[in-house]
Amino acid sequence: NMMALMSRITELTNRLLVAELTAHGIRGIVPSHGGILMRLYSGKPYTMQEMATAIHRTKPTLTVLVGKLEEQGYVRREKSAADSRVTFLQITEKGRALEPVFREISDKLNALVYQGLGEAESQAMTRRLQQILGRLSDAAE
Repeated sequence: NMMALMSRITELTNRLLVAELTAHGIRGIVPSHGGILMRLYSGKPYTMQEMATAIHRTKPTLTVLVGKLEEQGYVRREKSAADSRVTFLQITEKGRALEPVFREISDKLNALVYQGLGEAESQAMTRRLQQILGRLSDAAE
């Protein structure tokens, strides 16, 4: 069953990510924090709503994730000068210092996932997974 396989892949990926973070001496960060940090590394400012949409989480879930990152000093929230109802997320220096580790872990995971596949096969697999995700997203809405 493909869904069982995808679930198991997600479980093992998360286990590998936590093990890699631990091996680098990073504790208290979970895989779902990675999506937030990786987007903030781009330098693009994100509102809480934009980040929730980008990482496919609800605003309440994002608030909890950001709260934990903020407690650890990796990110900070800043109210918009133009509209105090809008809150932007910003990476801190401590958070920025994790970027090389996150990139290394990401490269290592990608190498493992795509090992033995040619460029065309890798692109085809990614396209198929995006199609499945799109169909499931449409059905869930």
